[in-house]
Parts: sequence; C-alpha cells; structure tokens
Amino acid sequence: MAQNAREWFVIHTYSGYEDRVKTNLEHRIESMDVGAKIFQVVVPTEDEMEIKDGQRRTVARKVFPGYILVEMIMDEESWHVVRNTPGVTGIVSTQDDKGKIEPVSLDEDEVKSILKQMESETPRVRVGFTRGQSIRIVDGPFIDFIGVVDDLNEEKGKVKVMVSFFGRETPVELDFLQVERL
Repeated sequence: MAQNAREWFVIHTYSGYEDRVKTNLEHRIESMDVGAKIFQVVVPTEDEMEIKDGQRRTVARKVFPGYILVEMIMDEESWHVVRNTPGVTGIVSTQDDKGKIEPVSLDEDEVKSILKQMESETPRVRVGFTRGQSIRIVDGPFIDFIGVVDDLNEEKGKVKVMVSFFGRETPVELDFLQVERL
C-alpha cells in the first residue's frame, strides 16, 4: 500500500452524509497534521434547475450519492486518517487472486472530467418525463393544458408536446421547466 504519488481515491460514505464526512475529514487532516499527504476532499455535485412552488431555483445535486473523492498519497497513516473518519464505510478497491485488497485510484482523465462537470456555468435541467407520457403545462400561454410528450431535446432544454386544440393535435415546443408530470 505504500506509494509516493498523489492520486484520487473514491471513498464510500453513508448516503446523505457526504458533506458531513468531508467536513469531518478536513478537520482530522488539520488536527492530525497530515496535510502533506491528504490534499483535497471533494463531494462531486452539479447544479440542477428545478421548479418548486412555481419558482425556478438552482440546486446542487450529488453526482455520486454515498461517495466522496479524496486526493492523497496512499500509505498506512493517510489511510488510517480517512478510514477512521466518522461516516466513512470504505474505499473503492479490488481484490487480487490471493485475496489481497488494493485501493483503486481514479484515472487522471476521469478526475478532470468530474471536476470540469462541477464547474459548469449552466445548470442542468432535470428531465423527469419520457416520450409518450402525459404532462400538464404549468407556465406560459398554454398553462393548465394537458398534453403528451412527443420529443425531448436535452441539449436545448426543450420538450415538444402534442396539445389538443379544438379537437386537433398541435405540436408545441416548451421549456422543460414549463411542464410537469401528471
């Protein structure tokens, strides 16, 4: 387990306790003076747009619930600090054919991709519906109309809905945030 390279490891935590584990681990790093071996603790999140009570708001959603990322030099001392942090349940690892468990570090490209995803300026809109599903329009000129999802464009955050006007189906393109599931 003794290496001398900075690497990222995936630490398993109790789900819902990721932020608390991050705070606890950062306090332990400081109090146990292992800042030269444990460098960063990250809870991967991304901004997501949601509508609640008619209001649009941006919420940070955890990308990997139950997991945090830790950049550290893996050795007995640093692993001891991480392992004994309240809320930590383990580390993502492999087992060789002799039964020895080895922690698996993340590939540098994977880490860059996760960190880049977290820095995204535009919040992702959560898509909670599928083609063929009935929805209600909750915003705009067609408010309270009922329709059926015909097409989804996740890149643009748009949904095409077939709405019945005077007995005739008409396609209407709306923002994801203008519709809700029935």
